[in-house]
Amino acid sequence: MRLDRPMDGERTELYHIAQGNQLAFDSFMDRYGPQLYHHAYGILGQRELAEEVVSDVFLEVWKNRSRLQQMESLAGWMNTIVYHRSVSALRHHRRQRREVSIDGFQDFLFPQIQPASPIDHLISDEESRRLNEAIALLPPRTKHVFFLAKVERLSYADIARMLDITEATVNYHITQALSQLRQQLRRQA
Repeated sequence: MRLDRPMDGERTELYHIAQGNQLAFDSFMDRYGPQLYHHAYGILGQRELAEEVVSDVFLEVWKNRSRLQQMESLAGWMNTIVYHRSVSALRHHRRQRREVSIDGFQDFLFPQIQPASPIDHLISDEESRRLNEAIALLPPRTKHVFFLAKVERLSYADIARMLDITEATVNYHITQALSQLRQQLRRQA
């Protein structure tokens, strides 16, 4: 599921959330929670920290519920919070950081990719696992930009606006990610 500008049904839901309707907010969390969790998990590599970050994001959403309908990019705002909270958590837990586990993340990382041809079906679980391990090794900022471009499928211009960086910097991060992924996958082969 892609986080985008709200559709009519979502606008109604956001209106109800702004009015303090907990049921509407629960529905909102059920719909967006998994995507935000996997975004946080992709940066952090730890389930507990990712869950904590998502909880913080939804607390922030609730605190700003009266402004949600006016936001140009609710998805961008939530993804930015996920990114910043994840980086803060990484800094805070740097000494305690263990090896990144990809349990629970490997099947989700690229759920939007639909096989375009029969040859795409030949990608094995092992190759998928190796790809996700390589992605886990990317630096946090590069991983975040890569996630927004390749999973969220945001344009470079949208990513640049959201992260307050230039499109050239977005392009740099994507190029770096692809280069590092190629190198890592060659080493694993």
